[in-house]
Amino acid sequence: MRRLSAKFRWLFFFAGIMVVAHVFNWVFQGWLYQFGLIPRQLDSLPGIYIAPFLHGDLGHLLNNLVGLFIFSSLLFVHSLNRYLWSSFFIITLTGLLVWCFGRSALHIGASGWIFGLWSLTIAIAWFDRRFLNILIALVVAFFYGGMLWGVLPTDPRVSFESHLFGAIAGVVCAFLQFKLIKSRK
Repeated sequence: MRRLSAKFRWLFFFAGIMVVAHVFNWVFQGWLYQFGLIPRQLDSLPGIYIAPFLHGDLGHLLNNLVGLFIFSSLLFVHSLNRYLWSSFFIITLTGLLVWCFGRSALHIGASGWIFGLWSLTIAIAWFDRRFLNILIALVVAFFYGGMLWGVLPTDPRVSFESHLFGAIAGVVCAFLQFKLIKSRK
């Protein structure tokens, strides 16, 4: 029980940063947006780690918080270290790919992280075919399979690049974890 509460403390910590950043941004009329991610601008590289905590409006924030809670909770069947490493890896790879290949626009929000966690829950079952992993993947595919459409460029205001590269990062993360775990055996 103590391990689970530690996992949720981290999740509430991440969510708290998002909420505080959103309130700050609202009070100071978007001042934090300057720290978002803008592809191919060197001074924007710190945005790889800042942009996931910035959101355009309350709806954007709430949608991402719901996704973060759902997919993080499903990944809590694994260790806290694995969850934190996965999150760091997904945020880093997604941000780097958006920085290299994204449209020249401001990219903010946790969507890439969430798409990465989403694809990670599915890809883990592909690489590590334990019953619990397969069950989680089936539940995610059934209830959240429609997220696949989020990787398509349907709205110019939405960073489909973050969605696409986040999903790719989740699969790469699952593959690397599988190879690492397999090499330790």
